[in-house]
Amino acid sequence: MASKTRYLVVAVVGIAAASGAAWWLQRPAAPAKTDAAAAPAGGARGPGGQGGQGGAGRVVAVEATPVRQMALRDDAEAVGSLRSRRSVVLRPEVSGRITALHFTDGQRVRQGQVLVQFDDQLPRAQVQQSQAELSIAQANHKRNQELVAQGFISQRSVDESAANLEVAQAKLALAQATASRLRILAPFDGIAGIRGVNVGDYLKDGADIVNVEDLDAVYVDFRLPERLQAKVRTGQTARVAFDALPGVRYAAVVQAINPQIDADGRAVAVRGCIDNRRLQLRPGMFARVTTVFSERANARVVPEEAIVPEGSNAFVFKVIDGKEPGTRVSQRTAVKLGVRAPGFVEVVDGLAADDLVVTAGQQRIQRDGTAVRVVVLGQPEAGKAKGSAGPARAASGAASGAATAADAPASAAPAVPAAAPAPAPVVVAAAPQPALVEPLPGPNPCQAAVATPGRPAPAAARQPA
Repeated sequence: MASKTRYLVVAVVGIAAASGAAWWLQRPAAPAKTDAAAAPAGGARGPGGQGGQGGAGRVVAVEATPVRQMALRDDAEAVGSLRSRRSVVLRPEVSGRITALHFTDGQRVRQGQVLVQFDDQLPRAQVQQSQAELSIAQANHKRNQELVAQGFISQRSVDESAANLEVAQAKLALAQATASRLRILAPFDGIAGIRGVNVGDYLKDGADIVNVEDLDAVYVDFRLPERLQAKVRTGQTARVAFDALPGVRYAAVVQAINPQIDADGRAVAVRGCIDNRRLQLRPGMFARVTTVFSERANARVVPEEAIVPEGSNAFVFKVIDGKEPGTRVSQRTAVKLGVRAPGFVEVVDGLAADDLVVTAGQQRIQRDGTAVRVVVLGQPEAGKAKGSAGPARAASGAASGAATAADAPASAAPAVPAAAPAPAPVVVAAAPQPALVEPLPGPNPCQAAVATPGRPAPAAARQPA
């Protein structure tokens, strides 16, 4: 029993000794505390404060760029398909046998031109018979009018002859209408398609013969999200590109907007018109449509990385001049954003042209008024020497370079390095855009006026109420 107690005491003493040794080895080192206490008296260790906390008396190195101006366009992209301005498939109203075709495949036809002729021998005979009956009826009615004037016949005979004349006229009109149905005419100017019939074919009423397309102007039908229904209006312009015609774009004019929003896709249907007198576009082609709502030539933009979101608001850190000459400090500024471009975002309110905004290092800035130093990418940081000299040495500006941070009085405020020159605005090369096809001279077949961006469309281009 005594041996067990002795072993237990030895174990407890060993555990206590091990715990004390571990605490002694892991306790904080005294020099770290001394350095932390001496840091405020000796000045900032570096521009970023060895960790970039941006505390009092420390200078934060940040990257910044000025607000630039560029042309921006508020637009929306969609996909659509082309339709003919007028399209019809010719079909006979009565059955019959084709006796003549007065067109060739792909031929341009004129309005009223006879395209297909059916066998009309029987209707023509009926027309001749009706004409003969009409002649007899006219002669009888004229004779009865002369006789009733002389008192040889009654007025009843004149009325009967007048009725017979009207019946004969109606029979002639019916025979002529029946004969006219055996001739199929072009309803408008256009281009005939590929026919599927030949001379001698017997067709029933309603059979397809050939399609006629009016291609001087084509419609592009596309859909936009319902959130854009307040922006789109008739008379606006759109840029239309086609996969089948790489390297070119066409201008379209919005002509109609469907008043009903599709409940399935929550989209509004829009129709634009394109001048196609060059006949390069065909119905059914796939189109990529960019609808332009407004354009601004001098929009203020900043890089996207300069925006600091906070809930539903957006902020930027602006670099302004400090109280002391040659110093710069940060200023948190709320901004209102507009449209976006590749790599940039428009600032509608909150910034002026040429304001300097921070693009990198925002996490080091903890409060307004933090001293900052602008770092230009690709250049060594201002105030950083090859040796161990700190930024205070660079800020002194002494030609000999012998003064160090340790030589400064302990009561002196930490030196702030001279501000680096503002970086030049980044010029982003715009992606090459396909060439816009110029319209041919003469009246535009779309017959729509283009509305000035930001203003209501002209009365001629508005939709009827």
